[in-house]
Amino acid sequence: MDRTEANSGTREVADRLRFDEAALAAWMAGHVEGFEGPLAVRQFKGGQSNPTYRLDTPARSYVLRRKPPGATLPGAHAVDREARVMAALGPTGFPVPRVFATCDDEGVIGTPFFVMDMVEGRIVWEATFPGLAPADRAAHFDAMNRTIARLHAIDPAAVGLADYGAPAAFVERQVRRWSKQYLGDVEGGRVPAMDALVDWLGTHLPPDSGEARIVHGDFRCDNMIFAADAPEVKAVLDWELSTIGDPAADFVYHLMMYRMPAGMFTGLKGLDFAALGIPTEEDYVAAYCRRTGRERIANLDYLSVFVMFRLAAITHGIRGRLRRGSASSAHAEATAAYTEPLAELALAQARAARLD
Repeated sequence: MDRTEANSGTREVADRLRFDEAALAAWMAGHVEGFEGPLAVRQFKGGQSNPTYRLDTPARSYVLRRKPPGATLPGAHAVDREARVMAALGPTGFPVPRVFATCDDEGVIGTPFFVMDMVEGRIVWEATFPGLAPADRAAHFDAMNRTIARLHAIDPAAVGLADYGAPAAFVERQVRRWSKQYLGDVEGGRVPAMDALVDWLGTHLPPDSGEARIVHGDFRCDNMIFAADAPEVKAVLDWELSTIGDPAADFVYHLMMYRMPAGMFTGLKGLDFAALGIPTEEDYVAAYCRRTGRERIANLDYLSVFVMFRLAAITHGIRGRLRRGSASSAHAEATAAYTEPLAELALAQARAARLD
């Protein structure tokens, strides 16, 4: 799958995801500062979990993100949490879109939603940053590294997020949550490598790190908007999996690009980093450690297995949504097909892991 072609731009709203646009416009007139119609609605091609729409008016553009219609798993598609964390981070200067308003009244468009600013720039769907010179590519990697380190420096309590998640035993709870979600998604089916990973992760749990910071949960190049002509992160998107937790686990999820083969999501493994201007995994880890004042990433191999298992659980969940008829993306089937390769790759890493 060409992820850039599959995800870039907008399309007509899918029949299953249509809603009463007049009702939305009336709601926005009463809740979104400065809103004036008429309103035109398009659906973004990307967005596997929560359907996302571009809203255009003569004066400005907005983005609407909603919970999908139909059957969903408990606790999933928490658009209210996405809106809350972005609204909290905005005043700190951290790059997030401005949140204008949220709505939990299902009578407006059928499911809860929020409206945020449309941040102009570019989304890069491949971590190779195609088309850039090596020096520019290196600068974009440094911008991503700097941005996640900046996120992990923010005190949750200082921005009103002390209750945004339980601070203790983050990795243990995440392993339990994603194992339960995988095992409970009957429509997604069983995957032998996933079953083995559930056992391995539970058996080899490391001690709790004791750290508690805001974690994004899905920090990848394709969940950021970069400036059109500069190595600058203008906005970090897709906060559905955000919570309070171990920042090292959040960073290792981002680091997963180094452990996936090229062609699998944002995978980089097997490429010529020196020729491309991409820092090695070791250099990228060192830069994050310098910025966050740590000597190393403890339990790196365990966390690498876990985050890959979690991504496989997410793609497995997409498969389940496909079979339940609630998948929001046109290329959901191609994404769901990554489940077995990801699980096998994670299991191979588990067998080779060096545990602290």
